Amino acid sequence: MDNTVLAVYEKLNAHFGNLNWWPAQTPYEVMVGAVLTQNTAWHNVEKALANFGGRLSPKFVLDVDNTELTGIIHPAGFFNQKAAYLKAMTQWFARYDFDIPTVQRVPLAELRPELLSVKGIGKETADSILLYAFDFLTFVVDAYTMRLCARYPINAGKNYDSVKAHFEKNISQSAEMYNNYHALIVMNAKDFCRKNKPLCDQCPLGETCGRVGL
Repeated sequence: MDNTVLAVYEKLNAHFGNLNWWPAQTPYEVMVGAVLTQNTAWHNVEKALANFGGRLSPKFVLDVDNTELTGIIHPAGFFNQKAAYLKAMTQWFARYDFDIPTVQRVPLAELRPELLSVKGIGKETADSILLYAFDFLTFVVDAYTMRLCARYPINAGKNYDSVKAHFEKNISQSAEMYNNYHALIVMNAKDFCRKNKPLCDQCPLGETCGRVGL
């Protein structure tokens, strides 16, 4: 058991509290946001989501032509690719009649590979959709998680699968914990553990982080 993983969570949670992620009105909006946030900042995703003007739904995305869809999601960048990804993801969701409980009845071990086979859906996007839209127990690893592990350090390995497995092994098996821990890592990275100029003296992990002063 790696007690460091839980200790980091407790420090971050004491500072930030429960962050109630993912910011979305519906599970489908979570799914769309998970695709749109690939290789772009979240504020650009928010602009793209706002451009739907209340029309965001699986039916709208399937029915709208590509020209209109790319115009809507233009602020999120890579709009031609992402339009195709959104169509493909929504077609996958259509297999389940756009019904959340129907998806949730499928075993994670079956559903995750299925979702990963969808065009444009990589591991981080798939796990974000599965955790935040459907409440499956699958930890999300992103660049912020890898940065935390490297700097603190947390000896979780060097690739997505090993880091994911390490966190899942060392924290409570609950979607709420997975959800909040990932959110805490993201928030801390944005506020303090920045890529180029980390604010180590202000960071809630500053007293115990090995990166401080280096």
